[in-house]
Amino acid sequence: MKLIKAYIRHRKAEEVYDSLKSEGFCCMTFVECEGTGQYSDREKEHISEKYPFAQAYRVVKLEILVAAEHVERVIDVIRKNGRTGYPGDGMIIVSPVDNVYKVRTDEEGILAI
Repeated sequence: MKLIKAYIRHRKAEEVYDSLKSEGFCCMTFVECEGTGQYSDREKEHISEKYPFAQAYRVVKLEILVAAEHVERVIDVIRKNGRTGYPGDGMIIVSPVDNVYKVRTDEEGILAI
């Protein structure tokens, strides 16, 4: 199992979500957050009022847990639908997951996802 975290532009989140759903990936988490990066596009991105010292921009963090064989497909969907072609399109991180436990049913491992 792998945990995929993707930091994407706020305005691309719905498109990424819809595309993942249409590919059969139903279960994911979106978190609105702010971050900093190596680009500066003050004309197009929201600069944080909360953290002006860091020039933080509004981003969405997507987290999705998938079986290892689905990682490349999920990454392709996020890249295709999260891309604008401009600096600051985000990043994707893939991490191994040792185990998963479903609280309600006590299922674990791949059965829990």
